[in-house]
Amino acid sequence: MKIIIVGNGKVGYSLAEQLSKEDNDVTVIDKDPEALRRANENLDVLCIRGNGVSTKVLFEAGIEEADVLIAATASDEMNMVCCLTGKKLGAAHTIARIRDPEYADELSLIKNELGLDMVINPERAAAREIARILRFPQAVNIEIFARGQVEMVEIKVTENMPISGMIIRDISEIVSSHVLVGAVLRGSEAIIPKGDFRIESGDIIYVVGQPSNVTKFCKKIGLYVQKIKNVMIVGGGRIAYYLAKFLEETGMRIKIIESDHERCIALSELLPEALIIHGDGSDETLLHSENLQEMGAFVSLTGHDEENLVLALAAKQAGVQKVIAKISRNNYLNLIKNLGIDSIVNPGQITTNLILLFVRGLKNALGNPIKSLYRIVNNQAEALEFTINEPARFLGIPLKYLKMPNDVLVAVIVRRNDIIIPRGNDSIKLGDSVILIAKNKQIFDLNEIISVEGASF
Repeated sequence: MKIIIVGNGKVGYSLAEQLSKEDNDVTVIDKDPEALRRANENLDVLCIRGNGVSTKVLFEAGIEEADVLIAATASDEMNMVCCLTGKKLGAAHTIARIRDPEYADELSLIKNELGLDMVINPERAAAREIARILRFPQAVNIEIFARGQVEMVEIKVTENMPISGMIIRDISEIVSSHVLVGAVLRGSEAIIPKGDFRIESGDIIYVVGQPSNVTKFCKKIGLYVQKIKNVMIVGGGRIAYYLAKFLEETGMRIKIIESDHERCIALSELLPEALIIHGDGSDETLLHSENLQEMGAFVSLTGHDEENLVLALAAKQAGVQKVIAKISRNNYLNLIKNLGIDSIVNPGQITTNLILLFVRGLKNALGNPIKSLYRIVNNQAEALEFTINEPARFLGIPLKYLKMPNDVLVAVIVRRNDIIIPRGNDSIKLGDSVILIAKNKQIFDLNEIISVEGASF
C-alpha cells in the first residue's frame, strides 16, 4: 500500500517505522528538517520537506495514488484541512488526529462532513484504555482479538501464586485448560514457552483465552480483587476529563487533584459528580490527607513522565490496589517492571496501534490476511491475528504434524463462535481466525512459517 504521513512527531515516526517494516510504500511530510533527518537516517521511507496542506507538496508525495493519508501534525485544524485536501486530490482513505476536547462531541459530524475514514483522539483513546484496565484490575495490560472474543492479559507472577514454580503443561492440566500462557518476560528476556517451561516468581506472563476463562484463571491464581469503587487522579488534563466521564458511567467515585486553579474551576463545571481538589499532587502530605491509602486505584496523569512514575510508586507503597502511570516515552519500560507499578499507558503508542489496526484492516480487505497485530513483551514479540481466506497446504492437518519455528506459537483458533486453545490434534480450517505469538519475526503470511514438508502423518 502507498501511505503518506503528514507530521513526523512521536506518532508519525512510530507509524512510519512500523508501516515501512510491513512492506508498505511510505512517504513522510514535515516542515521540520531535523524530524525528517531522523526518519531519513533510520527508516526506509521517502521524506519530503514542506507543508502537508500544500497541493504542490501533496502531489510531490503522490497523493493521487495514495491508499491512505494520515495527518498527525500538532494542529487539529491542519490535520482536518490536510485530509480534506488529500481526499479531493485522490487519496483513497484519510485519517486525522484530532485532540481538542471541544471537537469531542462533534467527531462523528466532522468525520462525515470531511469524508474522513478515521478520526482518532489520543487522550480519549488513552482514557478508554485506562478505564478498561480499571474494570479488569487483575491484569497489567489487556489486548483484544477476534472482536472481543479473545483477550490477552499481562500478569506478574508472585511467590504466593500456585503457578509459581509450575511447568506450563501442569498449568493446563491442574489450573485451567481453557487458557494458554503464550509468552513470558523473564528479566529483559522474551520467551515463547513450550510445555516443559517452568514459571518462576517475578516472571511476567501473557495469558490468552476467552474473557470469562481469563477471569476464572485470575481467580484461581489468587488475583481476583474486589471491584474498584474509588479512584484518585493526579493531573487534570484532557485524559483526566475523559477518564472521569468513562468511570462515572461505571459508578466509581472520582477524586482529581490539579495544581492550576482555573483548570479546577473548569473541571468542577464539566464534572459535577467528581471531587476536584486544587493542590500539588506531588505533595505526599496532601495525598495522604485525601486518603490515598483508602483508594481502590490511583492514576498519575501529569505532563512529566518522571513525576508520574514517582507518584505511582508512592501510591503503590501506600497500599493502593491498582496503580497506573502515563508516560510519553518507552525508555522507562524495564525500570517500571522492576518498580512494581501495575500498568502504564502511552497515549502516542495507543494512537499508533489504533491507526495500524485500521490500516491493516484495509490491507486485509485487499487480500492481506493480517487482521490485528500487537507488540508485547517489551516490544520483543508480536501477537498477530490472521484470517484464513484462501486454501493452504496445512489446512486440516493436525498441528502436531506441522513444522513451525521454535519462536512461533499458535495460541488460539477462532472458528465462528468457538474459541479453541489448540492441542496437537487440533487443525486449522478455511475461514478460521488464528492468533499467533512470534518472537523476532516479521510474518505476513502463514504459509511463510507453517510447513508440511517432511511431516509424517
